[in-house]
Amino acid sequence: MREFQLPYGKSKQILMVDDRHLAGALQSGLHDYQPEKDGSALVQEALENPIGSPRLCDLAVGKKKVVVISSDHTRPVPSQIMMPLILKEIRLKNPDADITILVSTGLHRPTTRQELLERYGEEIFRNEKIVVHDCDDEENLVSIGRLPSGGNLIVNRIAAFADLLVGEGFIEPHFFAGFSGGRKSVLPGIASRETVMYNHNANFIASPYARTGVLDGNPVHNDMLYAARAIRLAFIVNVVIDAAHEPVYAVAGDCDLAHRAGTDFLASKCRVDAVPADIAVTTNGGYPLDQNIYQAVKGMTAAEATVKKDGVIVMLSRANDGDGGRSFHETFKNERNLQVMMNGFLETLPENTIIDQWQSQILCRVLMKAKVIFVSDCDDRTVEEMHMIPARNVEEAMEIAVALTGKDDYTVTVIPDGVGVIVRNL
Repeated sequence: MREFQLPYGKSKQILMVDDRHLAGALQSGLHDYQPEKDGSALVQEALENPIGSPRLCDLAVGKKKVVVISSDHTRPVPSQIMMPLILKEIRLKNPDADITILVSTGLHRPTTRQELLERYGEEIFRNEKIVVHDCDDEENLVSIGRLPSGGNLIVNRIAAFADLLVGEGFIEPHFFAGFSGGRKSVLPGIASRETVMYNHNANFIASPYARTGVLDGNPVHNDMLYAARAIRLAFIVNVVIDAAHEPVYAVAGDCDLAHRAGTDFLASKCRVDAVPADIAVTTNGGYPLDQNIYQAVKGMTAAEATVKKDGVIVMLSRANDGDGGRSFHETFKNERNLQVMMNGFLETLPENTIIDQWQSQILCRVLMKAKVIFVSDCDDRTVEEMHMIPARNVEEAMEIAVALTGKDDYTVTVIPDGVGVIVRNL
């Protein structure tokens, strides 16, 4: 018998799987990785040894308006470690630089003052110029051309007219952009709603290259990288973090080359081979990533990559905040036929993309491959309206899953952290 401790909110649920049914366990090696230096030292070393670029302090010489794009409240970026070092590096050879920290909210709500204080600490919050991006504030947006895919490239005016543009962020697997970090500071980070919606269009999401851990050939990534180059993102500082959100690896330099170095490191630790099974059990890594159904789609895609066709996915996500998006919920509530739903997505022109369409499309794709049993604190009705089967704990879910397989010799693959692995289909 094998025991698995599965993250669920701020606690764990225990799954016991008989050895004769266990096909495999897909786990990242990242959390066992022990860097030789602490996070601050890793970031400083990266700043002193940039990839594909001069040092940031040299790029800053003679630049008046310097903008540092920084992640918002939805991303566990250790800015209290990173931002002081970035600001120090800029001022090393340009002490009079006019620096603005631009918070890249993408399509998210504005970051609050309290969240800014918690992210940067008292000194930076009180003494630095901080601006929160608003994707709908037309007065502070400017068009700088078109994306290769044809969409309008509209970005934050402050960034567009900077003398030097820098990006701060972190790198993790991303379920349709391949990886977070790097070029994502610009698109979706500081782009207009129109530009983000176009980039997340149905045909891009449907691409077999718009998958976790894939950059080459990924149309979502290609537009993002173009946007970063077009706005002249000159330098990035990115980290890879552990479960405690502490940096274990850092890169700095060119927005593509340094980012690629970071993604290569991450992939070397968390890429795993698919182990096909009748039942795939996964999570969203617990709090804060499993607070709603919307976010849980990310963890489901890891199970999607390993479960057999017409198999069963058991998804653990506390989802105490409910569905996570009205449009997302209503898409599934109002259409019971998944094929009709998918056809509707694929027939939608890029310029007509609606909010949360990409998440709905990916969940629809998952549901077309396997039944999903959703273990959560969410009400049963909401789960059922999202075309899933509700369960209160993993034991109940496994009983339902085994019955659905109709097999005595069923197999199970367990993914304790579905957002922390890159599952490779053989």
